[in-house]
Amino acid sequence: MLTLQRKQHLLEILERDGQIVAKLLSEQLGLSEDTIRRDLRQLAKEGLLQRVHGGALPASPATATFVERQQISSAAKPAIGRAAAAMIQPGQVVFIDGGTTAVQLARQLPPALRATVVTHSPSIALELLEHPQIEVIMIGGRLFKHSIVSVGAAAIEAIGQIRADLYFMGVCSLHPEAGISTGDYEEACVKRALCNAALKTVVLASPEKLDTASPFQIAPLTQVSEIVVNAGVAESLIAPYRKMGIAVTLA
Repeated sequence: MLTLQRKQHLLEILERDGQIVAKLLSEQLGLSEDTIRRDLRQLAKEGLLQRVHGGALPASPATATFVERQQISSAAKPAIGRAAAAMIQPGQVVFIDGGTTAVQLARQLPPALRATVVTHSPSIALELLEHPQIEVIMIGGRLFKHSIVSVGAAAIEAIGQIRADLYFMGVCSLHPEAGISTGDYEEACVKRALCNAALKTVVLASPEKLDTASPFQIAPLTQVSEIVVNAGVAESLIAPYRKMGIAVTLA
């Protein structure tokens, strides 16, 4: 089997099974594990999959620009935003993450809601300008232009001074084994700080994020209280999270 054919076969297996186990595949194909791992490394460099220990998982599509990501799952994200917005109670202190799904959450908040929103996303802050009873606290730092959020030591230090009731986390990737992950190290650190500073973390997961992995882990799934996904998602994709005791809201 030629290299190109082998790589295409790997991608077909990944699409069919949702994962690649290098040892098992080497036995099935009669190839060395080194050959399989070399192919996986090359495919990962091309952005076609995410390498993990022992094999590979599907790569997240969240590497696109903010504008491009707004077009992905454009019908699902407003529904997820509405379901998440309904969880906020008057008087609560809430962290709202950056990202296109989080923007939809901000747009669904009732104009009369009285609450405090803490965010490191200028996009979220701008969405809340017409909410007179929502106090907006901005977390500063270096602007990570891909997600339009603040990152860095200053952001993490500021987050550490706040205790929130809820954290609505946007993710690049969500996987039963790989946990919650993203494509940027500093962004992962900020998301982890937000998670640690909130009583409850709710993950906003548009369909394309499920069963994918990114290079930097944010947190294990044990730190997630609830996941909000689109109602059209296959039960097989969300069943593993239910088994872990994580509440799943279908939007």
